[in-house]
Amino acid sequence: MTSSPSQRLVRAACPHDCPDTCAMKVTVEGEQIIRIQGDADHPPTHGALCTKVSRYAERVNHPERVLTPLRRVGPKGAGQFEPISWDQALHEVATRLGAIAQRNPEAILPYSYAGTMGLVQGESMAARFFHKLGASLLNRTICASAGGEGLQQTYGGKVGMHVEHFTESRLILIWGSNSIASNLHFWTFAQAAKRAGAKLIAIDPRHTETAQKCHQHIALLPGTDGALALGLMHELIVNDWLDHDYLAQHVEGWPALRERALTWPPERVAEVCGITADEVRGLARDYGTTAPVAIRLNYGMQRVRGGGNATRLIALLPCLVGAWRHKAGGMLMSASGWFKPVRNDAWLQRPDLLAGRQPRTLNMSTVGQDLLRESSPDFGPKVEALVVYNSNPVAVAPQSRQVVAGFARDDLFTVVLEHFLTDTADHADIVLPATMQLEHWDAHTSYGHTYALVNEPAVRPRGEARSNCEIFRQLAARMGFTEPCFADSDETLAAQAFTDAVPFETLRREGWVKLPLPDAPFAQGGFPTPNGKAWATGPGVPLPDHVPNYESVVSAPALAQRFPLAMISPPARNFLNSTFVNVKSLRDIEAEPVLEMHADDAAQRGIADGDTVRVFNERGDYHCVARINQRARPGVVNGLGIWWRKLGLNRTNVNEVTHQQLTDLGQAPSFYDCLVDVAPLGAAQSQALARA
Repeated sequence: MTSSPSQRLVRAACPHDCPDTCAMKVTVEGEQIIRIQGDADHPPTHGALCTKVSRYAERVNHPERVLTPLRRVGPKGAGQFEPISWDQALHEVATRLGAIAQRNPEAILPYSYAGTMGLVQGESMAARFFHKLGASLLNRTICASAGGEGLQQTYGGKVGMHVEHFTESRLILIWGSNSIASNLHFWTFAQAAKRAGAKLIAIDPRHTETAQKCHQHIALLPGTDGALALGLMHELIVNDWLDHDYLAQHVEGWPALRERALTWPPERVAEVCGITADEVRGLARDYGTTAPVAIRLNYGMQRVRGGGNATRLIALLPCLVGAWRHKAGGMLMSASGWFKPVRNDAWLQRPDLLAGRQPRTLNMSTVGQDLLRESSPDFGPKVEALVVYNSNPVAVAPQSRQVVAGFARDDLFTVVLEHFLTDTADHADIVLPATMQLEHWDAHTSYGHTYALVNEPAVRPRGEARSNCEIFRQLAARMGFTEPCFADSDETLAAQAFTDAVPFETLRREGWVKLPLPDAPFAQGGFPTPNGKAWATGPGVPLPDHVPNYESVVSAPALAQRFPLAMISPPARNFLNSTFVNVKSLRDIEAEPVLEMHADDAAQRGIADGDTVRVFNERGDYHCVARINQRARPGVVNGLGIWWRKLGLNRTNVNEVTHQQLTDLGQAPSFYDCLVDVAPLGAAQSQALARA
């Protein structure tokens, strides 16, 4: 299609929490977005965008966008606000934060995550502001830190294969990933491998859209991935499907791991995982006798108590068979560690502004507990102010009944930078309108490929929206911060986000730059560990093992009698965490909050397909529509998320029943480590919900 002379093409990058980090081309005429396309020249994107991002203009021009600063006029949570000027908003925020900081700046807590993955609008000027202020630090754990720590302990960093090389693999294990929904561009590479004769095996409690299109699906119980990995090791050892030379030269602690794996025969694994011993033997045979063999591991499997150990065990599998010798062999969970040497994080975030102070660190996954805690010597000061950006914790944080109670505190001053009146924004004292990706500068890395990207503003900000950086820049000025770094523009931040290894001129011209990395990075070892080996165990790193769930028949039999169904809460296909839930065309596709159930579990409870049901445990309950299908295995229900609470059937969502206990490594939440029961709602209740 030929552009008219009045149209211009702008290079952009998808900002969302997805491994694909697509390169985009945005066609603009005046201030109107004409077209958003994937960049066909960018190898991971190859011209395609997902359904969500291809409709991005719908978000930019959404009629419900917050376009002016707002001040709360009703009770917290009611979403009642009046518009105010930027001058009034900045004055009130700076005055309130300044007064608290004079008493104790650690009583102020920033809360942010991956609403944008950008290095600029994520944690640059915001980090500078909070470092200078001396506010509490935030441990950003809510998605991937268990798996990230598992990779760190095993490989020395979050590193892995190049995603494009999966096309040449002969066997691909798609482990804990519904790639069609959440990693679309990897799936196109897997499909190319499949057409060339590769075998695809899905390992997942849910019979996902991806599992449906694989040659085999192994539906293990949630939280048993580590046991399966040990069982595969057992079979690789007893059948001598090992690369002894690779193990001897490039794996630290192999003898101890070998001894542990030999205690996990297929029969033991089958009992723990809820699968058959033959499935374990067959999977091991395929894995041990095929080359090149690759694993695409995703983050769903690490959202349980033992998620970090499970990641470590799975990450060691390619070392046993020497899969890393091939460019199309090995594993990919995260590629973000490859960018560490080329990111200017210290310059962007300026931790030196702490000036020797060491504020406490609070965990974002326990925000529900922490907002309800009083001052104490162990905890420190009570949280008096919360500044939320790039996140919607009232919807996405675990055990949301506690989260809501914390946000509802009258004595908590809450500021939210947002595009819409989310569940979290409804609890704010001040809402500040933030720009979207097509309205600001940013620079991007990826955790699914090895290309750095740039994002240039395509249109002016809608209404009075300002970028995150501009908001924190102006707050810094109001609070009297005079350091020159608070004057850096968004474009300057983007231009300096990377070292000279990623030239900004090339980024602007091409939109992206590929990192100069070997095709087979660990063919001769060289992992980023202290000795260049993958670590099964080593100084300060214990031998990994299967760690049972907090909530299971084995670890909590009394609880399992009361709540006999394991629940996982994977994302609905057309949502991304809580983003896009308010895009009507996408919400219309999802229709309503859904719980997938196996026919046997539904029949035992008198539940028919399409019934409105109550999902509950001792932490709370939420209502949704039961879908009886083959997506769920017996004993496991799938609560698709993450709906905004206020758009849920009873103004709750799936996180009403999740808990705040943390994983074995990385202090991450255990969202998929959750026991519930399900009951049908009576006709009167269902009709009342329908009317509401």
